[in-house]
Amino acid sequence: MDMNLVNWAAVVVAGLSAFAVGGIWYSRALFGNAWMTDSGLTEDQIKAGNKGKIFGFTALFSIIMSANLAMFLADAKTDMAWGATAGFLAGIWTFGAIATHSLFELKSWRHIFINGGYSIVSLTLMGLILGAWR
Repeated sequence: MDMNLVNWAAVVVAGLSAFAVGGIWYSRALFGNAWMTDSGLTEDQIKAGNKGKIFGFTALFSIIMSANLAMFLADAKTDMAWGATAGFLAGIWTFGAIATHSLFELKSWRHIFINGGYSIVSLTLMGLILGAWR
């Protein structure tokens, strides 16, 4: 790993790309209604949530994940294809963690695939951005 090959602007953009994916993924048009049902949350509960805390920590953790992925990709041979592949593989890894926690929380398979699928898609996009923006 060569830290000089980490593009920190790309890390931030890739990390924040998770917001774009999440906005689409958890929209009512895609998986939002199913996710709310399987999470046992109502619209009122979601509206009552502390948005600053939720979005602030989400941004922080997304950037941390992006930085971690960028460090794994800090090699002169990294390109867009390898970045996307590494992101996908990281997504599979996090899918496994999400599935394990969710099974103990007695969540449905639908819930697991919604959250795990988001992780796979968002990390694949992060890797693609990091690999492309060298």
